[in-house]
Amino acid sequence: MIKNIQPPIAKVIPTVLEKFGDIRTDNYFWLKEREDPEVIEYLNKENEYYEAMTAHTKDFQKDLFEEMKARIKEDDESVPYLYNGYYYITRFEKGKDYPIYSRKKTSLDAPEEIMFDCNELAIGHKYFQLSGLSISNDNQLAAYAVDTVGRRIYTLHVKNLTTGEILIDKIESTTGNSTWANDNKTMFYTNQDPKTLRSDKVLKHVLGTATETDVLVYFEEDDTFDVAVGKEKSRKYILISSSSTLTTEFRTLLADKPDGKFKVFQKRVRGLEYSISYYGGYFYIVTNKDKATNFKLMKTTEKLTNRKYWEEVIMHREDVLLEDIDIFKDFLVVSERSNGLNRIRIMPWNGDMEYFLPFESETYTAYTTANVDFDTDILRYGYQSMATPSSLIDFNMKTKEKEVKKEQEVLGGSFDKNNYIEERVWATAKDGTKIPMSMVYHKDMQKTGDNPLLLYAYGSYGHSMDAYFSTTRLSLLDRGFIYVIAHIRGGEDLGRPWYEGGKLAKKKNTFTDFIDCSKYVIEHKYTSAKHLYAEGGSAGGLLMGAIINMAPQLYNGIIAQVPFVDVVTTMLDDSIPLTTGEYDEWGNPNVKKYYKYMKSYSPYDNLKEKKYPNIYVSTGLHDSQVQYWEPAKWVAKMRTLKKDDTVLYLDTNMDAGHGGASGRFEALKELAKEFSFLLDLERITN
Repeated sequence: MIKNIQPPIAKVIPTVLEKFGDIRTDNYFWLKEREDPEVIEYLNKENEYYEAMTAHTKDFQKDLFEEMKARIKEDDESVPYLYNGYYYITRFEKGKDYPIYSRKKTSLDAPEEIMFDCNELAIGHKYFQLSGLSISNDNQLAAYAVDTVGRRIYTLHVKNLTTGEILIDKIESTTGNSTWANDNKTMFYTNQDPKTLRSDKVLKHVLGTATETDVLVYFEEDDTFDVAVGKEKSRKYILISSSSTLTTEFRTLLADKPDGKFKVFQKRVRGLEYSISYYGGYFYIVTNKDKATNFKLMKTTEKLTNRKYWEEVIMHREDVLLEDIDIFKDFLVVSERSNGLNRIRIMPWNGDMEYFLPFESETYTAYTTANVDFDTDILRYGYQSMATPSSLIDFNMKTKEKEVKKEQEVLGGSFDKNNYIEERVWATAKDGTKIPMSMVYHKDMQKTGDNPLLLYAYGSYGHSMDAYFSTTRLSLLDRGFIYVIAHIRGGEDLGRPWYEGGKLAKKKNTFTDFIDCSKYVIEHKYTSAKHLYAEGGSAGGLLMGAIINMAPQLYNGIIAQVPFVDVVTTMLDDSIPLTTGEYDEWGNPNVKKYYKYMKSYSPYDNLKEKKYPNIYVSTGLHDSQVQYWEPAKWVAKMRTLKKDDTVLYLDTNMDAGHGGASGRFEALKELAKEFSFLLDLERITN
């Protein structure tokens, strides 16, 4: 790394922010002005600085890119699934970035019908995303949504799949979410607030009519809730869901009666969460009713949907999280989580003996997938582990026979899963809680304390970070890296209490858990502070910002992807997308106790004059979830405070949003940047 190139220094324009008598001075508040040429100039200068400082790694980045790309089967396709008489397939062609969506009628031997070739649709766009594909009941029409900016603002279109004609029905500025009524001409879709991008409206559109005449079916007035619309598996009902972090509410409408009125299933009660599935005259309800923290399964008739009529099917268990259900004609399939591991439970409706699918590893993930066919004995599920490529398996729930439909191919000829060792270890947190970690490393690894180790975590929104296989990760493992996922509190890895223990006024547990996991891998000689690296994105980027303020001495390098680091200012600004809906996650800073607690860990507000690790920060100019100015401000402020010669990079993708580049190979180039950052630091360290 070159040391004599000077980084850009953002100009200082103090903005005084006051709340509850507390004064904060934000010198870089001006970076919020996306349209200001000076803001764009600053971001470009940071990009130029990054490019200059890493110029010596460009050839290595290209090599990494080609190496990772070479492991991927370029002419790949999904396992077909049957839905309403058609087999649906997603495939990729060699050398092309985007998927092709196709189908075959009745039989896999039938001619292929290409519905959408996204490679053609993406021509002329630096970013392209097709989303929300919805097929009409008569199989003739497809609603689909397109985003060419990366801000998740979609234009909705309709295509006649028989003639190939794109209909005149074009709806701007939607969420991309839509579903068809059974009359094959009425479509329900969701719109968003143009400023906050909150999904707040459900509208009804009839084909051939002007979009200006679309009927507002439902408006969600509470700005902490989002709405979605869809059809449940039996296709009898259209559902509108209103959801916040802690509360849900559903409305139902017979799909055969699109001009009818949606009926509230169970009105919202703060803290009551539920989801519904329909089968044989009953609604089945996964819910936390009556303090069922880890959720339970209940049922009720179509006519009596109020919670007072709900009957228990599977009781609440303190040590098992009920995550989801899949309903079939003869079987109920329950997805559970026990001791942090996935379980798939098969329950025949006729009362025969229930059973679990057997899994032996402790670093695996198993999950049900596209089970859209109701009248079948075949359950399709996925399985993978840290060292085992993902498989898609068809399991006959009557005969208990299984067929591996597809195992992820790792090209290049050198991969052998027996060359890698998987471990599950437990660190002890400062309050005595045991924190699991899933790790993988090459079998030749020795516990000398000199191994480079990348520790990854997320730790928010109850999102469980399961062990998974990655072909790209092999580029680190084969160069001596140990890769570890820390299953810290704030996720739901060990049940709902695990989530509750890492949110609101307990959010700091997320950060201290990660730090204690870091100390564990150092103390047990997997690595040392000289070789320890940490990575997190979005809310995981908040984690990165917190740990470098709390324990910077533990890490040699940090990767912070689209990091949420300006917590207080963002959560006080209800005009920013997602803010108000997040009060139940982070707290409402308009309440003094939450303001004070947030400020005590907010990475931007807690930067100090000290030594910081080497840091690579990535963001996207059009990010709608974590606005680009958060990492930009964070880097600008840190540059004035860091007392060391470590590197600090801000790399802004000027053509993308929260998810980064849209093409599958463009995304590999971004990953090559991250890997070259780590491996270059190791080169210097050694």
